[in-house]
Order: sequence, then C-alpha cells, then structure tokens
Amino acid sequence: MKSLLDNKDYKLQFAGHETFTLRYGWLKKVFDAVSKAEASGIADPSIIFADSRSIADFGVGKNMVQSMRHWAISTGILKDSTLLPTSLGRTIFNLEGDPYLEYPGSLWLLHWHLAALPGRCTTWHWAFNEFNEPTFDRDLLVSRLMARIDLLRESGRMKESRVTETTVRRDVECFVRTYLAKSSTGKGLHEENLESPLSELALIQPMGVGGGFQFRRGPKPTLPNEVFLYGLVSFWNELYKTRREFSVESLTHEPGSPGRVFLLDEESVAERLAEMSDLTDGVIRWDESTGLRQVYASDPSAVEPLDHIRNLYKITLHARAA
Repeated sequence: MKSLLDNKDYKLQFAGHETFTLRYGWLKKVFDAVSKAEASGIADPSIIFADSRSIADFGVGKNMVQSMRHWAISTGILKDSTLLPTSLGRTIFNLEGDPYLEYPGSLWLLHWHLAALPGRCTTWHWAFNEFNEPTFDRDLLVSRLMARIDLLRESGRMKESRVTETTVRRDVECFVRTYLAKSSTGKGLHEENLESPLSELALIQPMGVGGGFQFRRGPKPTLPNEVFLYGLVSFWNELYKTRREFSVESLTHEPGSPGRVFLLDEESVAERLAEMSDLTDGVIRWDESTGLRQVYASDPSAVEPLDHIRNLYKITLHARAA
C-alpha cells in the first residue's frame, strides 16, 4: 500500500487551527460571510478575514478568525486558492441543504475532507490511514507521528525544520478533541469545553482510566450510502483515474479509501458496495459471482456524487420538514 504522505502532489501541514477545534456554527458563519462578499462583488474574499474587520464581523479574536478560515478550507467548504465557496459548500450551506449541520451525513462529509487526503490536516489523514494501533494515547500518537516525519525528512519529502515536537503535540491534541466528546466537569458549560460537531460521529472512544483511546471501527449506521458513494468516487477519481475495478480488501485498507477514512470493516464495506449498483443506475457494478468481491466502473467520473447528496437532503431533510 502506498503512503499518500510520500506523494509530492500534497503539501503537508501540522498547524493552522490555532489550537481551536472546529465548532458549531463556524462553517455557516464563514460561508455566509464569503457568500455575502461574493454577491457584493468583492474581488478578494480574503478581506473578510482581515484583522479589524473580521473581529467585528465574527465577534471573535484574531486567532479564532484564522482558525475558522482554516477549518472552512480544510473541510472543503471554501477553495484554498480563492476563498470562494466550493460546490460542496453551496450544497451543504444553502437553504436546500443542511446549513445548521443537523444531519449526520453532513458531518461525515466534513470528516471525509479532513481525513481522506494529506494537506492542511496531515495528522488527521495519517491517524486514520497509516496509524494501525487498536488502542493509543496522545503520547503514542505524537511519537509515531514524529517518527513518520523523520522518515519524510530523510527522504527529502519534507524539509521544514519548524515542524517540532511541540507543534505536533498541539496538532495531536486538537485531533483528539475534534472527535472526542468531553465529559462534564460539573463547572458549567465553558467556551473551551464546547464539543466539535464531529464528536457526534464517535470515531474515537475513551477507554476509561489512564487516558487511553481507541478508534471505533465497524458498521456506521449514521453514514448514508450517498456519502459512502461520495467518498468512493472521490477516492477513485483522485488517486486511481485509470483503474476500472476494486476489491473489497482494497477499499477497506488502502490509504484514502472509504474503509480507512470511515473506519469500516470489510463486511461493512462489502454491504455498502452491494448497494452502489442501484444507487448509480449501474455505473458502478458489484460482482461476487467469481468468488472475488469487487466493484467495477468503466467511467467512475460519470457519477456526480453531489447530485446524490442534494437528493439525499431533499428526501431526508426537507421531506421530513414537510
């Protein structure tokens, strides 16, 4: 299995969140502000993140504004190059989508963009796609990630000396808090104790005393097939454009695959793949007749995953509201 961290197409980053995890309401605030700037004809949306203006508009401090910007780009809501809304951002945060992130499928989409590929959230990608320990604590994550960074330096892939153990430790702490629900301290709800919305996915679970954790691998009842399809097609088109088939094992264990990113076991992946033919009108086909459980597609790019996400919102959210 090839590590995507070795791929020079992806810039590696271990900071940018200013130690703040993603918070409820942040992405909508950023999306609304950028959309308003776009509608007003502002040529450079980065102006809305300028210190004096952003502190007034967002009602938070300078570092938190930069964190909001970081998370909006990292989750695929804004384009890194232009800071304009992406198609995913418009799909989720317009009125026909799920602007308040009330539906678990939206959180799974955000998680996919954090963890599927290296980039602004390299620790997130590494933890879900390369770290294989069943149980861990923060110190183990830091030591293993530092060892991986050392290998990247030795190969010439990463030369930034500023990526220190302190930087990595802060990144690991933010990573854990992104997915781990904090227990009540009995001191009331303080701003620093607000959970990340991705804690609802329960991908990291505490193991009781000792500060240990484990990844929750297995079936994911709140993961819609449409979001699994989004991940599958994204993985296929991004990393294997010329490939025409995948085995269950590959889609469970390959770095960047839906199985790795969504923490699914092989049987869960197989069950999802068996649904893809009906969902895509046969563009992606499931076959186990030869004893090899595989999916096939002559042109996976013919599937537009966001169309399925929009339909999912229409059926699940707006039909319920009616």
